[in-house]
Amino acid sequence: MSGKALLPDPSQTRLVTIVAHVDHGKTTLADNLIESNGIISERLAGTIRYLDSMEEEQRRGITMRASAIGLRHVYTPPKPKAELQQMVIHLIDSPGHVDFSFEVTSSLLLCDGALLVVDAVEGMCARTHSILREAYAHELVPVLVINKIDRLCTDLCLTPTEAYVRLRGLVESINAAAAAMIISYSVNSSTNSSTSMDPNNPSQPQEQQPSPRQEDEDNGYFNFDPNRGNVVFASALHGWGFTVPSLARSLFRSKTVPIKPPVMRQYLFGDFKYHSDTSKITKWKNQSSDVPMFAEFALAPLWNIYEGVSGSAAAMGIASEIFVDGRKATNNNDSQAKDATQRVDTKIRADTPGMDQVIAALQTGDTTGSSAPESFACPKTIELMQKMMNRTGASAEESILRAVLRRYRPLSEAVLSSVCEHCPSPAVASSTIRNRALALRQPKPPISTAFTNIQSAVRNCDVLDNVPTVAHVCKFMATDRASVTDPELAAAFQTDKEGGGQGSNDLIMGLARVLSGTLRSKDVEYYMYGPRFDKSDTLQKQSIRLYLLMGSSFVRVESVPAGHICAVYNLENLHLKTVTLCDRPEAMPLRGFDQGVRPLVKVSVEPASVADADALERGLAKLTLADAAVEVTTTAKGERILACLGEIHLEQSIRDLEHAYCGREIKLQTSAPIVEFGECTEWFENEVDDYEQFFDSKVPPLLQVTAPPYCEEEGLQYARRGRTRAVLSGRGAAIGIRVVPLSQLVYDCLEAKKMMDGSEDHILTLGKALGYTNGEESTDTAAASERVLATLLNAVCSLDENHNAILESKSIITGDSVKAVLSDIGEVYIPPSSVSTAGDTKSKTENTYDDVHDKVNRDDGKEEYEKIHEFIRSGGLGGTKESRNIADEVAVEIWNTEMRGSAVAGFQLAMRSGPLCEEPVRGVLVILESVEIALKREVTEGSTVDSNQTEKSAFVSAKPLSGGHVVSALRSGIRCSLLTRPARLVECHFRLTLHTSFAGLGPLYAVLTKRRGKVLTDSMVDGTDLLLISASLPQAESFGLAPELYKKSSGEVTAPELVFSHWEVLNEDPFWTPTSLEEREDYGENLIYGDRSTGLTNNALKYIRMVRERKGLLVDSSKIVVAAEKQSTLSRKK
Repeated sequence: MSGKALLPDPSQTRLVTIVAHVDHGKTTLADNLIESNGIISERLAGTIRYLDSMEEEQRRGITMRASAIGLRHVYTPPKPKAELQQMVIHLIDSPGHVDFSFEVTSSLLLCDGALLVVDAVEGMCARTHSILREAYAHELVPVLVINKIDRLCTDLCLTPTEAYVRLRGLVESINAAAAAMIISYSVNSSTNSSTSMDPNNPSQPQEQQPSPRQEDEDNGYFNFDPNRGNVVFASALHGWGFTVPSLARSLFRSKTVPIKPPVMRQYLFGDFKYHSDTSKITKWKNQSSDVPMFAEFALAPLWNIYEGVSGSAAAMGIASEIFVDGRKATNNNDSQAKDATQRVDTKIRADTPGMDQVIAALQTGDTTGSSAPESFACPKTIELMQKMMNRTGASAEESILRAVLRRYRPLSEAVLSSVCEHCPSPAVASSTIRNRALALRQPKPPISTAFTNIQSAVRNCDVLDNVPTVAHVCKFMATDRASVTDPELAAAFQTDKEGGGQGSNDLIMGLARVLSGTLRSKDVEYYMYGPRFDKSDTLQKQSIRLYLLMGSSFVRVESVPAGHICAVYNLENLHLKTVTLCDRPEAMPLRGFDQGVRPLVKVSVEPASVADADALERGLAKLTLADAAVEVTTTAKGERILACLGEIHLEQSIRDLEHAYCGREIKLQTSAPIVEFGECTEWFENEVDDYEQFFDSKVPPLLQVTAPPYCEEEGLQYARRGRTRAVLSGRGAAIGIRVVPLSQLVYDCLEAKKMMDGSEDHILTLGKALGYTNGEESTDTAAASERVLATLLNAVCSLDENHNAILESKSIITGDSVKAVLSDIGEVYIPPSSVSTAGDTKSKTENTYDDVHDKVNRDDGKEEYEKIHEFIRSGGLGGTKESRNIADEVAVEIWNTEMRGSAVAGFQLAMRSGPLCEEPVRGVLVILESVEIALKREVTEGSTVDSNQTEKSAFVSAKPLSGGHVVSALRSGIRCSLLTRPARLVECHFRLTLHTSFAGLGPLYAVLTKRRGKVLTDSMVDGTDLLLISASLPQAESFGLAPELYKKSSGEVTAPELVFSHWEVLNEDPFWTPTSLEEREDYGENLIYGDRSTGLTNNALKYIRMVRERKGLLVDSSKIVVAAEKQSTLSRKK
């Protein structure tokens, strides 16, 4: 089948996706649009959830995978005497749950328009805000659909006037959020453009240039004005919807309001009142008893229909379930209602009392139009009403409402017509509105003419036969063979199975958008461009098979022209999550977008049977391809780590692995969720007050310095209060290191290279601790903080993504604390250990080494060591540059050329895993305070030592200083410095949003308090008894939250949504022990390290032990009994 016979020109095509918060009615809305094409029956529309084809989607009642379908629509342009247009609309229903946000991102990249669905009762939720920002970033044109308006009547029991005021406020709040978003993007883009971009530079790569969309255009696209028609008022459950322009045309056509539609729609949704006697429009005041135009003509007829159907049910003795307040006719008592509900033959008819109110309401505001077929015409008489009820089988109040309202104001007509009118065609989108999002990545100069032609074809969405064909596959999805209509493929699979193949029933299909030309099957081989393609890479060529998407079904076609969406088969062997296809070798991949999501839940997966290991490997490869949000990594120990966006996403991925992707059903063993932590440190009590006093203070070491297994760190005996002297292997050099906390604000200043708001106090605190201040901060805080920041910026060597930094002290930069040691044995001075630790015992080999070298002068380098010690003690203020000799100059040169780069590499290696539980280090500043290098004099032939003493070439390193030695010494030194400071863990925190009633508020707070959560905001949802709760929750306490909330609140709390928020220091000392008399009385004597004997809940220590156990490290709580018979509790009997 040829796709061109089914798919029209791009000008008659629209690509649109439905996006919304979870449970706001996306899939129900899609059902109504699909029903308009006759794919599903009218009775099933809104309840079958046609695009939720997975069993788990139907069971949970949420969308998990984006599904696409092509719909036909006859569009009537609003212009007078305009011809009807046959349109094809590719509709994608995307998930609303945050666990499947990657599916939304792929859908937004694929489409040009978005149907933003918002619940009229709940309003804008957290997910709505994030989707709105993402749609703006992808340059889509949105159409607002305010859904579930029927709940304003049936659930909240508002009057039409009250409902209008609520809807007006909702539209204003959405516009306010959109305007704030656009301003924020404009400010950020202008800042980035001024610092790193030149829009006038044609050689600049296109993906780095600012977006061509202007702010006034954005305000037009993202300004939702009901009078323009980009706002649809709807109830997807009952199948009705309308726009203000369509209602204005209906009122003018029925002569209800004899004002031309272009004029009437300017007043219809606003604070205006229509006077039927004078046919004039005046201002409406909220406090008056008058009814505004929107309430009178748009909402009042709908309210009357609901009340009429409810009244007819009550007239038949049926207890109405439409209104939550239980309203019904007063002429029937409860016994009659009970008897009537027990009769099977009780049916509502068109002449039932109450239906006359429905028929009267249908006379006003009918938006069906005269072109609708007879079966879908609005029944405005009793005869037509009864005929319609007989044809549809509607006899109960719910079925009557669906049948009547979808003919009175059809939802599909309102939504599809708004999409055709406001969303751009693929040709317009690629050339003007989305020319940045749908552009190919620029190659390195020089740019060939062939690439320019390809880029021009993509920009114009050309469909001619001789233009280059380009298509972009934005995601892959899995389906079974039964859903694919392709006899040739079925025969090929059968042959493969008979020949001993895998015989899997699952296929991997790519979801592609054709950007230019015509994509064809079989007869053409296309070049494959991965997202990181470079011109130096080898291109692969492959033939493909094309399919049209019809929900869960795939229909085979031979070709698909530009501007349409299709499914592509035969790409799974590429193992790429996105790929661009082109029939020319000069193309480049689509620039795409950063998905901006990170996996939050990680587990280790292993097969229950070793025989299934190969099947699991194949299944994981298929899973990562079919679901781009899944990440699979393998540790050094061979452990397979599966990372997903949330618990529901993880459950679905595990289920797919067990039943689908592995080729056969296998059993898996999964570990407990892996929690991410970080390691950092805190200030000592007197560290900031007096620099010299802190440097000279003599206090006992911290508990972790003497407690195994932490005390076994190499070199720990030479570390003290955050400082250590890292000696290179062979003792050829030593580097003085200090570690201090680095706040987020100071890191932001270092990264931005300027002062940030509120950072002065943090910078001054750091400056005092480093000895960079002279007391002037008490008189001029701003100037002092500027000077400290300038000093820090001048000394910074490197920053990393975990907010760590390394810098050289002022004395190293000037060379004052870089000393040469002229030692007879070629070693730097090693002072005696000043800290006694549990692991501080010298081995026999070390004693033998020291005994041998005691025969030589061991005081070589002591003078330099003491000078540096005193220099650091004075804060680097006591040295002068002129005091250095030739040897020191050589040492400075060796440091800058041979050792400095390796020191930065050692810092980066140390930040990857801290000493507590081998988790990444966060928020730490490493200061290189001193360098000592052992040198020796080198005498050349024909010269004496004295003649070469003044030449730098006379001094060389006494021992080889390889980069590996420096890296290893820096890593050990930083870890030892961290261990001698107050230890802290850094937790990953999630942002939690949910709705709850007042009845569920108490259990909610109790559960959050138990899990160490903090409620950030709690606000009432206008017009309801629901509260919108926003809270912060540690990742370690987030697992199993939803089931516990449901159980404790008896279902009064909605499903919580968790997204990554920030990293926060857990302010608990993992090695705290009771010391004072009061603490011992409260917590008892701590006989063993940790919290086992005290009963004190130390979360930090609990997490450290948990992580160490998972990684197979030695845990302090696991003690091996050596001599059990010598326990003190045993009595001695001789």
